[in-house]
Amino acid sequence: MNSSVKEVDKFTLPELPYALDALYPQISEETMRYHYGKHHQAYVNNLNTLIHNTPYENYSLEEIVLRSEGSIFNNAAQVWNHTFYFEQLSPFPQDVPMGALAEAIVRDFGSLENLKNEIIRTATALFGSGWVWLACDKRDRLAVLPMQNAGNPLTHGMTPLLAVDVWEHAYYIDYRNRRADSIGALWDRIDWGCIEKRMPKN
Repeated sequence: MNSSVKEVDKFTLPELPYALDALYPQISEETMRYHYGKHHQAYVNNLNTLIHNTPYENYSLEEIVLRSEGSIFNNAAQVWNHTFYFEQLSPFPQDVPMGALAEAIVRDFGSLENLKNEIIRTATALFGSGWVWLACDKRDRLAVLPMQNAGNPLTHGMTPLLAVDVWEHAYYIDYRNRRADSIGALWDRIDWGCIEKRMPKN
């Protein structure tokens, strides 16, 4: 690889903290090979190409998400979203929220089960491709947000806590058109300890 190519590679595909087959049976190794190894990698590659020799080369990934639009935003946000999504999954997850997060969920949704059902309903109803987020606003209130395509709560001044990918490449190999089933299975791999760490520190 020559130096001119290296300059393009500002961003790289983050390593996963688990093996590709570690989330089975909820998420298969085949899905991970395509979702992480192909789609996530493609967004990284596209972003590096798009920002080469532009001012965005000097920005962090989050800054690019907040400042860009069009193709650069779409690819930057998808890199950010996917990294965030894969980080919250675990073969040995903390299976319930605790502390301030648990209290906020009960306050704003009534129970964890209500929150899960709201996310499943919202994700099932989202037309086309996109993301469903659990996010925290500046008043520390929690909300479930459906966002099409590469949408991210950062652009609305909110703190993302949990991401559900409802692009077909996230679930179609394992679940075909059963989007709701794929999200229902995802709860067995969500690490609520990771979600807690994402809560704003006041």
